[in-house]
Amino acid sequence: MTVVHPISRAWLATPTGNTGAQNYDEFADDAEITAIIEADPASALAIEMPHLAPDSLGSSFLDALPAAQRRLAALQESGALSSADEVVVVYRITAPDGAVGYGLWAMVDTDQISTSADEPGLVIRNEDVFLAKVKERVALFQAIGHLLSPVLLLQTARGDELHAALAAAVADLGPSAASDVDPAGRIHEIWPVSGTDPLAASLAGLAGGGELVVADGNHRSLAAQVGELPRFLAVVTTPASVAIQPYNRLLAELPLPPNELVSTLEKTGATVTALSGPVTVPATRGTIHLYAQSGHWSIVLPPSAGVPDVENLDHALVERLVFSEALALDPGDKRITYVGGDYPADWLAGEVDAGRAALAILIAPVTVADFVAVNLAREKLPRKSTWFTPKARAGLVTAQLS
Repeated sequence: MTVVHPISRAWLATPTGNTGAQNYDEFADDAEITAIIEADPASALAIEMPHLAPDSLGSSFLDALPAAQRRLAALQESGALSSADEVVVVYRITAPDGAVGYGLWAMVDTDQISTSADEPGLVIRNEDVFLAKVKERVALFQAIGHLLSPVLLLQTARGDELHAALAAAVADLGPSAASDVDPAGRIHEIWPVSGTDPLAASLAGLAGGGELVVADGNHRSLAAQVGELPRFLAVVTTPASVAIQPYNRLLAELPLPPNELVSTLEKTGATVTALSGPVTVPATRGTIHLYAQSGHWSIVLPPSAGVPDVENLDHALVERLVFSEALALDPGDKRITYVGGDYPADWLAGEVDAGRAALAILIAPVTVADFVAVNLAREKLPRKSTWFTPKARAGLVTAQLS
C-alpha cells in the first residue's frame, strides 16, 4: 500500500487568481514579504505570514491569525481558489533555459516520518529545525484549517520512473488548469487528476514506491507531527528535477570585530588567506569565505576527529566553530539570517557594503552525494544547509484539513 494519497478536499489556483507565491521561508528580509503582499493581496504569503501583510504590521504572528483566516475565506469565496475533491495534482516547472522539472501534489502519511535509523518509516527528515518556527506552522494550520505550502519530497528509488510517468501525463492531459511565474522566470503549471482515474493510483504508487527524503519543508513536516495531522501536503519530485544551491549566512551584528573573529579562528587551527576581488561562494567543500567591510578571507576550518562525516560538513563547522565557539551565538539567534541560493554572492556583499549586515559567510553547496550519504545513514544535516531548487510554489494547491 502506498504512503501517498489523493487530497480529500483541494483548493486549486485558478487562471486569474494570482494566489501563487514563494514559500514564506525563502526570504532574507521581512520587508520583501510585505512588498509582495502589497503588490498582490491575493498572494498566499498574506495568509502564511499574516503579521507581515500591510494591514497587519505591528501585530504578532498569533494575533494576526484571524486576519489570515479571513483572507483565505475571501479567496475561496471570490473564485481565486476553486475546490476539487479526491485529487492528485501533476506539477511541471519550466525554467527560462528550457529545463523541466516534475512533481506530484498529494497527501503523505505523517506516521511514515523517520528521523533516525531505529525509527521506521519511508519519509526521511534529515535536518535539525528551529522549534519556534514549527510552533508557528502548527498555530497557522490550526487557525485556518488548511495547508498552503507543501513539503518537497525526493523519490529515491523510483525517481526515473516517476519522472517519465509525469512527463507522459502532462503530454496527455492537455492545457494546464492554472499557471504561475516565479521571480526567476520559471513557469509553474498544475493538472488535477481525479482519484477515481487509474492514472492517479499509478502516479501515487510510483511517488510512494521508495524512500522519500525531505528536500524542503523540514519545519512543515515536524509541524504535521506536533499538530498530530494524519497526513501532510507534499510535492513528490524526482532527482532529475532539482539541484542543490548554496545556503549562506548573514550576521546583522557581531559580538567582536571581524578581524578579531578571524584571528580567533586562526588560533583554533583554521587556515586563513586574505582575498581580493569579487565576493564568491567557494566552489567545493572544505573552505568558507568571510566578507566584511574591513576584509575578505578564505578560511579552512579544522575538522574534528572521530566524529561522523556529517559533523564535519562546512555548515556544521560554521555552526560549531564560528557561531557557538568563536561568537558565543546560538544558531537560532535573531542576528543570524540564513540566506538561500536565490540570493547571489554579490547580493550578500551588497548587504555588508550598505551596512545592513556586519558579516557574510559564504559556504559551498552540499553535494548530492553528501546529501544522499547522510540520509542513508539516517543522520541529520545542520540547520538550513540544503537549498533545493526549484521550490514548489505556495498557493497553487491548498489542502483543506477538515
